[in-house]
Amino acid sequence: MNAPHPMIPEPSHDEMAEQLFVRDLKLFVMGDLEPVQREMAMQVADAVDVRATNDPVGNLRSEMMERPSFRQWLGLRRESQRLLWDVVGDSLDRRAGELAQRAAIAEPKGSVRTNPDFRAPGYLVDGDVHLMPGGYEADPGEGSVAQGALMDRGGAIYMLGRNGGYLNDFRGQTAMAHVLTCYPDLDPKRIVELGCGVGSSTAPAAACFPDAEVHGVDVGASMLRYAHARSERLGVAVHYSQQNAESTDFPDGSFDLVYTCAVLHETSQSAVINILKESRRLLRPGGVAVHLEVPLLMTIGSLWDELSAELEADYNNEPYWRGALTADYEALMRTAGFAEVRTGYQRASMGAARDANLHFGPDSEGVFRSWFVASGRA
Repeated sequence: MNAPHPMIPEPSHDEMAEQLFVRDLKLFVMGDLEPVQREMAMQVADAVDVRATNDPVGNLRSEMMERPSFRQWLGLRRESQRLLWDVVGDSLDRRAGELAQRAAIAEPKGSVRTNPDFRAPGYLVDGDVHLMPGGYEADPGEGSVAQGALMDRGGAIYMLGRNGGYLNDFRGQTAMAHVLTCYPDLDPKRIVELGCGVGSSTAPAAACFPDAEVHGVDVGASMLRYAHARSERLGVAVHYSQQNAESTDFPDGSFDLVYTCAVLHETSQSAVINILKESRRLLRPGGVAVHLEVPLLMTIGSLWDELSAELEADYNNEPYWRGALTADYEALMRTAGFAEVRTGYQRASMGAARDANLHFGPDSEGVFRSWFVASGRA
């Protein structure tokens, strides 16, 4: 992976060894063990003929749960994820003082606005997404940035270096690449990312459109304080606020570009509809909304893909994984009031503003090589 950015405290030698062990363990679980389970599942599906039943995925899951190796693989998958947060959290606890120093910004370019009375929606509170302790909304208080640091460092390891290393910014770069590819006439003066997390996908917007005023919205105060400090340390001005992406306090028509990056699958069916409506409400006439989602979309069709979707939702706390991967985004975007609706795959970009290899089309180029995008104009 690339070098850590200025906001992430560097772990000690032993802590780094622990984190690299977790990374390699996750690679082993996904890269070596999962293909074996996939092949076994397909053999079971043929032998039992689950496709002839009313619930082929459910019946395949029941059959596989009878097999010890499948149960052990599921357990190892979940525990490797828990271990990730444990080792990262322990390392950050030891560097709390250093983290607080780095979060102190003398002359900020951007801002952060938190709300002590804010309550996160139930789909984020009922289960810690990705098993991250405390989820997105946890806030130790007193100006803490600890939860954001946990998400940032853990997220870089969680993505196994496939999404921009420690910057973890390829999704944001790809969303901006989509704007440059499909809406080259757009010159956004105000931009907002809904569900911005620690700002890893927000910073690319500020870099791609340096004259624009950029905002980021999410549910966690600690996460947003960290996002603000992170952006400042990266030299970009972003204004963060603690709000629900389904219903923000920005006036109608106040942005030229509204976007999300891999947010919808972590919400709910009603929330997806509300977020699309909110993104439409926030746009000025002619403005553009871009909703980038996980690249497995539209591959649903094989029994293993569908079973994997259920396992991801259940064992990694992805509340709307299956729904988001099967939604008709073109219809949803049009219902929300968008015109010029596009759905397809945007080639992954490492730097939208300097990327000469922009491409958007109907076919996926593979996981992490392209991302599903639904976009439209107000």
